[in-house]
Amino acid sequence: MSLDDPVLAATPQVQSAPAAAGARPRFACFTTGTDTEIGKTLVSAAMLYALVQSGVRACGMKPIAAGAELRNGRWHNEDADQLIAAGNVALPQELTTPFLLKEPAAPHIAAELEDAYISPVPILAAYIEVSAASDAVVVEGVGGFRVPLNEEFDTADLAEQLDLPVVLVVGMRLGCISHALLTVEAIANRNLMLAGWVANEVDPDMAFIDENIAALEERIPAPLLGRVPRLAQPSAAAAAEYLDFTKLPNWPAA
Repeated sequence: MSLDDPVLAATPQVQSAPAAAGARPRFACFTTGTDTEIGKTLVSAAMLYALVQSGVRACGMKPIAAGAELRNGRWHNEDADQLIAAGNVALPQELTTPFLLKEPAAPHIAAELEDAYISPVPILAAYIEVSAASDAVVVEGVGGFRVPLNEEFDTADLAEQLDLPVVLVVGMRLGCISHALLTVEAIANRNLMLAGWVANEVDPDMAFIDENIAALEERIPAPLLGRVPRLAQPSAAAAAEYLDFTKLPNWPAA
């Protein structure tokens, strides 16, 4: 793979092995959000941090990342790098981020600029490899829940094909109630489990934030995993202090 073409070129030929008798179920989830820049990566990294603290091999995936810079001869995306730093399983970038696109734009636009085509096949194959090498996998989506990836495939389709429990990050700002409930409805329409949601205070000056969170608690049929305040120095460890992931299915016991 050349530096000018960071897209995974081949589909790994890997089959998932059956779980050993009596083995504890593996944890995996898909993190989505009500919009872009609302804290999906922070929450995903906090989840990975908490998994590592519980003693499991945890790996994050950012299957599609748009916006990269060349550092020391390698393309880097800030979100993907944060997930790598929070986990404790080292895998090739071609597996954790099969589609790393340079332009910070909608993925289908960024891909077209690079003459690339975002297909689910390499993503699903990479997920099988990552899952086989880890006890826990956190897959972070891109943008909101329905972001186009090509002319007939979007992030909701990807979540449906992965068939993982979904964690929704709600960016707490004016208008978030409608955005959140529409996303919850879209997740349900894909027959996916909404395993939990996080209130992330992206607007420190939001009026009636307590009332907004209460309204969402009444209407979202999944547990509130926590409320992350606006952090002076955001980090996975700092965000994890405000979150309780033990409510998620198959979360490893302490």
